[in-house]
Amino acid sequence: MFEKISPPTEGSKVTIDNGKLNVPNNPIVPYIAGDGIGPDILKATIPTVDAAVQKAYGGTKKISWFKIYAGDEAREFYHPELTDEELVKLPIDEQRHAYLPKDTIDAIGEYLISLKGPLTTPIGEGFRSLNVGIRQMLDLYACVRPVKYFDGVPSRVKHPEEVDLVIFRENSEDVYSGIEFKKGEEGQKKLLKLLRELGKTVREDSGIGIKPISETGSKRLVRAAIKYAIEKNLPTVTLVHKGNIMKYTEGAFKNWGYEVAVQEFRQYIVTEDELWDKYEGKIPEGKILVNDRIADIIFQHILLRSSEFSVLATMNLNGDYISDAAAALVGGLGMAPGANINYKTGVIVAEATHGTAPKYTGMDKVNPGSVLLSAAIMLDYMGWGEAAALIHKGIQGAINNKEVTYDLARQMDNVTPIKCSEFGQAVVRHM
Repeated sequence: MFEKISPPTEGSKVTIDNGKLNVPNNPIVPYIAGDGIGPDILKATIPTVDAAVQKAYGGTKKISWFKIYAGDEAREFYHPELTDEELVKLPIDEQRHAYLPKDTIDAIGEYLISLKGPLTTPIGEGFRSLNVGIRQMLDLYACVRPVKYFDGVPSRVKHPEEVDLVIFRENSEDVYSGIEFKKGEEGQKKLLKLLRELGKTVREDSGIGIKPISETGSKRLVRAAIKYAIEKNLPTVTLVHKGNIMKYTEGAFKNWGYEVAVQEFRQYIVTEDELWDKYEGKIPEGKILVNDRIADIIFQHILLRSSEFSVLATMNLNGDYISDAAAALVGGLGMAPGANINYKTGVIVAEATHGTAPKYTGMDKVNPGSVLLSAAIMLDYMGWGEAAALIHKGIQGAINNKEVTYDLARQMDNVTPIKCSEFGQAVVRHM
């Protein structure tokens, strides 16, 4: 089945049947260590996850981890003889496969649940980003980014404890779809000609990018966000857009989002118009408020009126900006988890949201909080919420006891930083 990797002999596959995950007590879970600091943070995370599962279920459940490869490690494993000079001469597809092998994509798709460290952007002209490549090849259309404050984490805002929201970012469309044409290339010239025929004026020396926003992509993203709010008993879902300017893309996203809400979730939701027309501005018991906000104002609102928002649903570029800005409110990307999900196929890739920080490679120094919390998202998605809760409890306990890595310690008074691996051990002690 695979070219160069072998799944563990113990354990079973997670499967999906009519949209429902079937998770065995001993699931096989692929993981990618990643580049730079990735191996350090995964080395701290995996035993911490194992300890949470053991403590939560008393040995009746256990993950069988399956190492797969992407990034520099994949190139070294699959093509150790390939020089940089030889690589850049290969066809683009082969350049991609050097860093993101077919084995890896097949394993993620086959076993459904996976965990990933950060990946660097490789040389050559394959994927601009391996992370984007994985999302696109597996159609992981929903990037889910919870943002929640842990008491004691240094923050530059007065009330970070009011921030408790989940961002659903559409992963497959918008300007991230990669439809771009360089100034002067043939595709750019053809597009300029077509645009002139349509009566649109674009400067001759322009690079051109296309921003596709589809009804299908918009509706499935908003559908996932509303379902999440229902399952987690959350009060609001806010559609974030720039429809005041981009009426036929971002404005359409907003309109399609409301269509999904009203047509598919009528018994669960009220719109903002209905809230004031029928309910005097108070959300009725058991209902979810579906509203919308312009993207630029949402940056103010999550800072100044944080408690009013619980789920944000938005497009790719907006979501990228907003999720990182929101993470800054609660201490930065070191404590910001994320997961990329296709709710139809069941595939989830939980991942660190920060970069590879190559200057700290192998130093056992950086904060593994992001990938630890992403693993908690993965566990919760599997239905193992008790283990996920223990990871949260352990992290809060470690922070309370001032057992933190350098990024947090340097913002605290009289705190000596601990190593990445020691933070994982501290989390286990405080479960």
